[in-house]
Amino acid sequence: MATDVTVLRVFTDSAGEFGNPLGVVDAATVPPEDRQPLATQLGYSETVFIDLPAASKASTTAHIYTPAAELPFAGHPTVGAAWWLRAQGHPIHTLRVPAGIVQISYDVGAEQLTAISARAEWAPEFAIHDLASVEEVLAADPDDFPDDVDHYLWTWTDKNAGEIRARMFAPDMGVPEDEATGSAAVRITDYLSQDLVIIQGKGSRIETQWSSDGWVRVAGAVVDDGVRHLD
Repeated sequence: MATDVTVLRVFTDSAGEFGNPLGVVDAATVPPEDRQPLATQLGYSETVFIDLPAASKASTTAHIYTPAAELPFAGHPTVGAAWWLRAQGHPIHTLRVPAGIVQISYDVGAEQLTAISARAEWAPEFAIHDLASVEEVLAADPDDFPDDVDHYLWTWTDKNAGEIRARMFAPDMGVPEDEATGSAAVRITDYLSQDLVIIQGKGSRIETQWSSDGWVRVAGAVVDDGVRHLD
């Protein structure tokens, strides 16, 4: 039986460009034992399998896979899942993932972004590289970094405005370079203890809001690139 996979780009810029591709699948169409092989076949940095909520319910469950493993939490799949559910006529307030319960917000800010709120400790550990310039960030070669840990490279572009330029290398998750990483946005926001505007990869945009109680809100725009039909 064919499986329908909606392809979204999450964390696009204001013109709908860039963003991190995400595979979105109705969990009822793929048994649990087939989800990792499907995510590996698709090859996106993450694929999310979503349980459609029951009628009148504003909460549901999702499971997130990289090409190599299931994740307890990730940012761009949860933002994408929330956006997709509302597009399907099922807006939600909360989304349960293995790490915990993610809070959902719609129409955030002037650009009416979709947002999730997550605990900083849910974000995986990775090496943070504080670099001196944008040129140094952009010139970095993933092959020059050890592949036994993930690497987040960043520098200020406007410290007063909280704007940074970043890249993420995640070889242990099967992702040589991740275009836009919500979980890394959570961790770098907590690391710097302030709200941020993050430009990552080729130009993806992530907005975050820091809270001293350990919660970080991550917001972004989403574009629907259509449906893939897999046999």
